Amino acid sequence: MKTYLDCIPCFFRQALSASREADADEILQKRVLDEISREIPKISYSLSPAYMSRIVYRAIRKITGVVDPFKKEKVKSNKLALKLYPQLKERIRRAKEPLEEATKLAILGNTIDFGIGDSFNLEKELNSEGNFPIFDYEEFKKFLKKNTKILYIADNCGETVFDRLLIEEMGKGVIYAVRSAPIINDATIEDAKFCGIDKIAKLIPSGSPISGTPLELCSQEFLSFFNQSSFIISKGQGNFETLSEANRPIFFLLKAKCSIVARELNCKIGDMILKYNHR
Repeated sequence: MKTYLDCIPCFFRQALSASREADADEILQKRVLDEISREIPKISYSLSPAYMSRIVYRAIRKITGVVDPFKKEKVKSNKLALKLYPQLKERIRRAKEPLEEATKLAILGNTIDFGIGDSFNLEKELNSEGNFPIFDYEEFKKFLKKNTKILYIADNCGETVFDRLLIEEMGKGVIYAVRSAPIINDATIEDAKFCGIDKIAKLIPSGSPISGTPLELCSQEFLSFFNQSSFIISKGQGNFETLSEANRPIFFLLKAKCSIVARELNCKIGDMILKYNHR
C-alpha cells in the first residue's frame, strides 16, 4: 500500500501527540514538527505510510530524548486487557462456535491504537456486535485445519491479550512476531511476555523498526519464518500497509481506522476485517 496526500496531516498529528506524551514543551514540539516538515519531501509516495513512523519517532528521540513516549499508555493497555481476559475467556467458552468468537475478539482488540487516536472505548466496542463486512472465516478455518505451524504478526499492546485468546483457541504451534524496538504503542517482547504470550507461543522480534512489517527491514530469522509459513496472521493497519502486496498466504485481521485503509479494503471506517490475501 502506498502513501497518499491524505496521510500527511496524520503524520503531523501523530508527531504532536507523541511529543506531548514525551512531556515536551511547546518549543520542543515545534522543533519536532519542523524536523518532520524537512523530512517529508524526501519520502517516496510509493512507500507505505508506516515508513513515516520511523521518521516521526527518530525526530522525537533526537529532540526530546525520550525513546518510548507511550510507555505509560502501553502498560495501561496491557493491564486493562489482562483484567478483561477471564470474562473474555468465558465468553468464548459459551459461544456457539468458540473459534469464530475468538477470531472476532482478536479483531475487536485492534481497537487499541494510539497511532490513530489517543482515545478509544474498548469495553464499548466489546459490548457491540461489530460490523464484519469482510470476514473470510471459512478460508481461515480451512487453513487452520491443514497447518500445524502458524506465523502470527502482532500489532499493539493490550491487543496481545486478545491474540492470546485466539492462539489458545486455535490450539496449534505459533510463532509470535513483535516489534524489535518501541514505536507508538506497538507490542515488543517485553509487552508480549507481560501478557503471557510466551507461555503459549514462540516469541521472536521481527526486526522491524517501524509501525509495520516492511520485509526489507526485517531480520533474517523473521524472514525465514515468513517465507516458509503456509499460514500467516497479520494484525492491524501498519502490518496491512506494509504486507498488502506480499505474495504470501496472509490473513489480515484489523479494524479499518482511517479513510485511506478503508478505501484500500473497500469498506467503511470502523469496519472489522478478516481478509484473506489471494495473491
